[in-house]
Formats: sequence, structure tokens, C-alpha cells
Amino acid sequence: MFSKEESRRLREEFWISFGKSYPKKWILYKTKIKGLTFKFTFDSKKALVSIDVEGGLEQRILLWEKLLSLKSVLLEDYWPSAIFEEYHLLENHKEISRIYVEIKGVSIHNKNTWLQTMLFFNENMNHVEAFFEDFRDILKP
Repeated sequence: MFSKEESRRLREEFWISFGKSYPKKWILYKTKIKGLTFKFTFDSKKALVSIDVEGGLEQRILLWEKLLSLKSVLLEDYWPSAIFEEYHLLENHKEISRIYVEIKGVSIHNKNTWLQTMLFFNENMNHVEAFFEDFRDILKP
């Protein structure tokens, strides 16, 4: 078991290492579309790359419907293993909609899984960003 401080230090070390290994300026929160973000998540059991749809219910529904209209294109041409989850409950009990891929059996506390996770993050976020660049105008309100 890791103390909070050890866990914090490992998390910080991973993200610094990832940033140095892949010094790209990722879009992430800078989509310029309210409620649409791209995220990297890495914890002690899994890692995931996601497109998160947040915000007010009406706004979320409209954006989610646009993403659903592009589902076949996203799956066929960009991100074939993506999972669509219209209702996803975050740990803080906030409900969002999410499209994601994940790998299990990796841990931010296990440096032996970091390279695998970094490769996973890079490959999958590149798919997300390529899709977004091609369909940004459709997703805009």
C-alpha cells in the first residue's frame, strides 16, 4: 500500500514523464465547445482516454446526439474500440456522457506499466483529436 504522499509523488512523476515523452500540446479542455473535453485517466487499476460531455442536461443532450450521429464514422474510421456510455456516473456523483477506451491491469503505482500506458494514451488521443479536427464544425453549437 502506498501513502498519500507516495501516491502523489508517483502520479506527478508519471505525468511529468509522459509530458517529456510526448511533448505534444493536446487539445484536452481547449475544444472551444462548452461541455466537451478530452481526458487521460490513470489510476491504480486502469487507464482510459475519453471524450466527456458535461454541462447542463439540455446542452449535454444536444452534444451527445451530435456525437451519436457520427458514431459509425468514429468507430469505422478513427476509434474502432470506443465504448459509448450515455449515462456515466463520476466518483463525485456527477452524471456525464462519455465515449472511451480503457486498458486494465495497469497501475500508476507500477512503473513497469507506465510505458504501455503512455503508448496507449498517445495512440488513442491521436485518434480522438483526428476525429475532432475533421468534425469540429459539426460538433459546434
